[in-house]
Amino acid sequence: MGILAIQADERVKDVSFTMETISVALMDGRIITVPLAWYPKLLNATENQLLNWELCGGGYGIHWEELDEDLSTEGMLRGAPSPLSNSTMP
Repeated sequence: MGILAIQADERVKDVSFTMETISVALMDGRIITVPLAWYPKLLNATENQLLNWELCGGGYGIHWEELDEDLSTEGMLRGAPSPLSNSTMP
């Protein structure tokens, strides 16, 4: 019997939000969910601004033109908040 190796594919499939979190669905079926407080530009954005994202970096990143914000799936998987978040965290 052969072993089926599952390939990790960290490209972005979809992005969704709650009042407190951002969730990024990956092509391989995983979902990364992190606090919006980690990304002050996103935390302070309007719903329309949040929904106006586009893929970048070959599908491994998310870009918000109006907010001048970029996130990578690599950074999110590492648990790396924005450097700006330190000034907003207690």
